[in-house]
Amino acid sequence: MTELIYPELRELLKVNQISSRVDHGSPHVFIRTVGSTGRRIIQSLVEDDAFWSWAVIETLRHTGVRAEELTELTHLALVSYRLPETREVVRVAAMCAWRSDGQQVAFSRSTRCFNVVSPEFRLVPTSHSRVGVASVCAAALTSSGLVAIGLFAAQPAAAADPAGYQNVRINEVTSSNNDTVELYNSGSTAVSLSGWKMSDDSFSPQSFTPSATTITAGGFVTFNSPKGLGDSDKLVIYTAGGAVVDRVEWTTDKAKPAMARCGGDGTGAWVTATTATTFGAANASNCPSSIPSASQVRINEVTSDGSDTVELYNGGTSAISIGAWKYVDNDTSHSPVSISSSSPSATSIPARGYVTFNSALGLGDNDSLFLLDSNGTTVDSVTWATDGAKPSDERCTNGTGWFQISTTATLGSANSCSGGGSGGGQTGHLLGGGGSLISSCTPEAPSGTSSTPPGTSAWPGGLDVTITDNVCAFTTSTGPEGRDVSGLAFDPANPSVLWAAKNKSWLYKLVKSNGKWVPDPSWSTTGKQIRFAGGSGQPDSEGVTVGGNGHIYVTSERDNANNTVPKDTIMEFDPAATGSTLTPVHQWDMTSQFPQLNTGSKDDANLGFEGVGYVPDSWLTANGWIDPLTHAAYNPANYPLHGSGLFFAGLEWDGTLHIYGLNSDGTFTTFGTIATGKASVMDVMFDAGTQRIVATCDNTCGETHTFMKVNASGAIVPDATYTNPAVMPINNLEGFAIAPMSTCVNGFREAVWSDDGIYGFGSGSSSYGHALYSGAFPC
Repeated sequence: MTELIYPELRELLKVNQISSRVDHGSPHVFIRTVGSTGRRIIQSLVEDDAFWSWAVIETLRHTGVRAEELTELTHLALVSYRLPETREVVRVAAMCAWRSDGQQVAFSRSTRCFNVVSPEFRLVPTSHSRVGVASVCAAALTSSGLVAIGLFAAQPAAAADPAGYQNVRINEVTSSNNDTVELYNSGSTAVSLSGWKMSDDSFSPQSFTPSATTITAGGFVTFNSPKGLGDSDKLVIYTAGGAVVDRVEWTTDKAKPAMARCGGDGTGAWVTATTATTFGAANASNCPSSIPSASQVRINEVTSDGSDTVELYNGGTSAISIGAWKYVDNDTSHSPVSISSSSPSATSIPARGYVTFNSALGLGDNDSLFLLDSNGTTVDSVTWATDGAKPSDERCTNGTGWFQISTTATLGSANSCSGGGSGGGQTGHLLGGGGSLISSCTPEAPSGTSSTPPGTSAWPGGLDVTITDNVCAFTTSTGPEGRDVSGLAFDPANPSVLWAAKNKSWLYKLVKSNGKWVPDPSWSTTGKQIRFAGGSGQPDSEGVTVGGNGHIYVTSERDNANNTVPKDTIMEFDPAATGSTLTPVHQWDMTSQFPQLNTGSKDDANLGFEGVGYVPDSWLTANGWIDPLTHAAYNPANYPLHGSGLFFAGLEWDGTLHIYGLNSDGTFTTFGTIATGKASVMDVMFDAGTQRIVATCDNTCGETHTFMKVNASGAIVPDATYTNPAVMPINNLEGFAIAPMSTCVNGFREAVWSDDGIYGFGSGSSSYGHALYSGAFPC
């Protein structure tokens, strides 16, 4: 290489003896007579020039950097090397700007030496001046007003990576038009993007200009690629310190119009060729209603503690072949490795099943893992900060949530989600809300808060929650303060409808409008007032459910016109009835069963039927429920007037469920009482998706939902208890409903809560004056 550049050196290398030496005051200056021509040269200068020319060319050759890129003003690593002791990624070859405010920066020609050598760069000394140099040495070569660093030049200390950088995810990218990239912060704290860079599969990292220099928690930032993105390409994001943040790859035209995460911004799976772009906003509107099968495979757990094991989870309903899939870590010099080479048996992952393998690349204390399908398109990724994968970094909830540090690794099985450290982790975000209260609207602070019971599990769905009503939306003539929305129930025959019961005698039919639940204008924009049988009284309406006949059933604890006396009733209303006031088609009064509530105290009278849920006979019989009255398998035919299911009413007094058959002649059958294990019950529902009865308690029980099943003995017992998402307020959240399975999108369906006191996080917060919250529950 050097002989081609310097003919003089070619001649010089043929000389075995120094013909003459002239010392000009420096021990590094040598004069030689070249061959038989008698031409004299300064050997040290010619050799230095040849050496650094060779270094620059080798930098170009080994890194693929184009020559014209040497003219760009940048401080970028072209080749990196991972230290074997610490797994730290360091720069091995770099380019460096030399101009500052238009002036040349003087580089010393003294040699900079480092004791890290990339295996691609081994220098063979050609003179005594380099004999014995055991490290790669670099100095500046000035050429056409530019300074290029050959091989491993002295670099300033790398910038510290900002806290939470591992939570920033590439969320959407397009290789059309402006080649736009969207970042999303899945964490709970803002992250500075100062000095961050990007690269694709052909150019070295470049600075970009983001729409904001800081990305807020749950926020979006966009930028246009400074070099453009190809039809088939790779995008890598780096911190100012050079750490890989995230990476995504796509094959021809798969980022047109865009490639986006679906099933949750930042946490969802990559879906190629989405229908449109949503840069700067949530991706959901342009994601398919059902994500492709391959995108259901997720990196579910990873450990850098010894074996460097990776767990994949298939959340889909069919097995997926992964024999040709690959993975790679955050070392951009590494080529992807096939999963099958790491684990020959890992050729397929079953529906709802797991596959594990040990990384052949090794995984560092702070590292990334990127999963690629057989075409080389990114399926999933995770990044963790120092020690964030010890003992493991796990998705919570299993296969869908964001990452947190585990307490115990559970490779090959469902994640325990008992940790909570910030490996990649986050706590979610409370979105929406705001607005000014009207004069009559007066939120009320919660009371009676107790701790979460032992054995309670974290919320199993999405961590983000959205305030989903207008401020002070439920003011009425008997409740101008806007409070007291209690029971909630989706209509299983029309899941776009949500029924809500408001204390002080009101029933609402709600529908979605611009992402918010609002009164259905075709039914009533202000809700309908309800009465007891005969059109009398003011029911203290608390619970609501939809029966098998499509009618609406509402519980009442007392008559608000006489609120010291209990009146525990279940009323049946026909939603098709016209008029602004509804009277019951049937009414069943169970007050005499609860003498403990009849003390003359309005507080005791207010501890009666708080929630109610309709449970179909088909579920009770299919699961072998034992009828407490016959002590045999439940046979609906024994109760010919009861309809197609039973009603489970929740008693606020002691947290018990009371089972009734409501007969068409106005009588009822009492089937007994069920212990929920809770101090109180505020709402009750049957969820066909989980095949469980759900008993909800507000802050009285630490904001918990107990899912109940029929056990092997035919009794209905608690199965699992979950808390609310962590971002929600600890209030009198009395209503809870989960949407039917028919509404599932990308593995989730809506869950809705009601805040009886509309207090939220208090005055000045975005939640103040709002009653309804919307989250995501797994399908």
